[in-house]
Amino acid sequence: MALAKNLASLIEESSDFDEKKPKSRMELKRSYEFRIKKRVKEQYVNGKFQDLMEKVIANPKTLQDSYNSIMLNSNVDITVNNNRLSFESMAEKLYNGNFDVKANTFSISTKGARKEVLVLPNLILKVVQEAIRIVLEIICRPFFSKISHGCRSGRGHSTALRYISKEISNPDWWFTLILDKRVDACVLAELISVMEDRIEDPRLYDILRRMFDAQILNLEFGGFPKGHGLPQEGILAPILMNIYLDLLDREFYRLSIRYEAINPNFHVGGDGSDSKLRSWFRRQLKDSDPNHIVDSKSGPRVHACRFMDEMFFAVSGSKEIAQTFKSDIVNYLQNSLHLNVDNRTEILPCEGHVGVCFLGTLVRRQVKESPAVKAIHKLKDKVKLFALQKREAWDAGTVRIGKKWLAHGLKKVKESEIKHLANSDSTLCQISSFRKAGMQTDHWYKFLLKVWTQDVKAKAAESEELILSKYIAEPALPQELRESFYEFQKRVDEYVSSETAAALSLLPNSCSSAKSVTITEIVAPVSAIKKRLFRYGLITSEGHPRTNSLLILQNDSQIIDWFSGVVRRWLTWYRECDNFSEIKLLISNEVRKSCIRTLAAKYRIHESEIGKRFDSELSGIPSTQEIEHEMADETSEAFTGNEALIYGFPYNGLCILSLARMVSQSRPCNCFVFGCSEAAPCVYTLHVMERQRFPGWKTGFSSCIHPSLNKRRIGLCTQHLKDLYLGRISLQSIDFNAWK
Repeated sequence: MALAKNLASLIEESSDFDEKKPKSRMELKRSYEFRIKKRVKEQYVNGKFQDLMEKVIANPKTLQDSYNSIMLNSNVDITVNNNRLSFESMAEKLYNGNFDVKANTFSISTKGARKEVLVLPNLILKVVQEAIRIVLEIICRPFFSKISHGCRSGRGHSTALRYISKEISNPDWWFTLILDKRVDACVLAELISVMEDRIEDPRLYDILRRMFDAQILNLEFGGFPKGHGLPQEGILAPILMNIYLDLLDREFYRLSIRYEAINPNFHVGGDGSDSKLRSWFRRQLKDSDPNHIVDSKSGPRVHACRFMDEMFFAVSGSKEIAQTFKSDIVNYLQNSLHLNVDNRTEILPCEGHVGVCFLGTLVRRQVKESPAVKAIHKLKDKVKLFALQKREAWDAGTVRIGKKWLAHGLKKVKESEIKHLANSDSTLCQISSFRKAGMQTDHWYKFLLKVWTQDVKAKAAESEELILSKYIAEPALPQELRESFYEFQKRVDEYVSSETAAALSLLPNSCSSAKSVTITEIVAPVSAIKKRLFRYGLITSEGHPRTNSLLILQNDSQIIDWFSGVVRRWLTWYRECDNFSEIKLLISNEVRKSCIRTLAAKYRIHESEIGKRFDSELSGIPSTQEIEHEMADETSEAFTGNEALIYGFPYNGLCILSLARMVSQSRPCNCFVFGCSEAAPCVYTLHVMERQRFPGWKTGFSSCIHPSLNKRRIGLCTQHLKDLYLGRISLQSIDFNAWK
């Protein structure tokens, strides 16, 4: 009896401990949506959800839960009661149908003749939209297709790319489709008709139409990347887009049956179309099995992967089949869904180095090398690196000799001006008659060097170091030394550039006709990333790290947080990319050094002193050796949680802010983040650095902030500035109407 009591007390203690344990943002948000889910399920009558606006959305408890969900998106402590909204009053207006949508909006426009207007909701309308979003996702999300990714549990950027690289076997052709359409009355009517299959609620559709009339839905196909936390992506846009494009997903399955199961131009044998239809259903069941091997002779196959409005298609079969399949998809989008399709994309062969851009990365097919071939290539890389090190040492030595030659020449020119040191028989004394009266020594020496460079025809040289090395130092070196060095470099170039056939012939089993294995690679856009590093002021045009002038006036911790935000995004976005080693070099060689140089310029001290002073703070920007350890420790909620609950956070790009002014008592300012009442110590200016053409590359930076927000001033508290830099919140959490 005593043992049972002790066990019971242990269970009570453990439950008390669980209750006292603080819940994470993810757990809290899930609990709020679960409460609303219970209310939604109660409205399921006769096969449809009814009276959702009256019984669920216009409920003060639902509005309170939606408000708390927005506060969690803003990383605001919901235990602190800063709420000034009356949920009872909001619920009453929604229930009576007299909620004024347009009165709860504000607009921002660009300056100049060509104005671009962005209409955004205030906090009251934002809460209503969040409540509608949660209700629609509870109802519609379970019915979405498996090829649909984005704003879904367990289906985001990473799962979409993993599906393409791991589950699409042996494609012959692939292409992407680019949509370009702002939602109009025709699309909205079609969208509502789709929703009416599951939801019977005229009042819900009425408020959606009023939001459309007020231009607050912000639903646009194409235009900018989705899921990046951009302000111009409306709260309801993700779920409404998935509901509408689910029609395309269903059409794809109908087309896949037509092309794979009942294609008259291909015969499996046996029972004809019946056996093909059976094999199609078997493939659908076995596609999720990683050990399932696809028969290359099983006829044409079509594949699709969609992340919101970005679409990827692959075809196993002839080019004619791929062209017909693309034509069917485009016709359905244009004629049935009333969407515009850009004709820029072409059907590309999967073989070769040409890939397609999807979700900001490059998707391409490459031949998988055997371990023996990898070893040979690794040896070639080592030889190439060794030769490069010798070349750098040779250039450094010859440049040093050239600089000594320059110094010696200047010394001789100065000696020629001193009577007791001058040699009347020297060349300098003989040509001194060409020297103009009053010409300074340095000017005279530069004039002589100019004449010399014209004489040796060195004017076309790329740099001064090249002149010193090639035209001064190397001719003075022994001929045998020069010939041996260049012979070594020549042999290395021949070895590195040679084909691997000769080396493969030395390998065991080289005569066996082993079939090469081709794999799909996901490649990070390194060249595009380097262009953004230059645009944001982290590197020079030559690729060298430099000081970022826009950040130099901010606090030390804020500067480091900004650079850490770049690194955290890269580690998370590109960790599964096949060229991740290049990203690691960018982190250690460009980003880390740029941060150190920015801090060094701020304090006007040497870079080595910065490394000692900020050793612990700079740990957030790891060196090459620390990157793997940093990846293992990366457990941030913003990157590892449910992608349906954190949509807009994991892939929101980094923006750059410059210090506009300090806040004083005469000009106070509170934080602009929704729900935050903290005082903002500083006001910052938001800089819109780029506007990539959709679809753009995923580089770690915000690629398409609306131009109306350029040079917009915002106040942020210390915590939320850090959250914005590190990716814990996005620009969608900022109230740009805080200053009227």
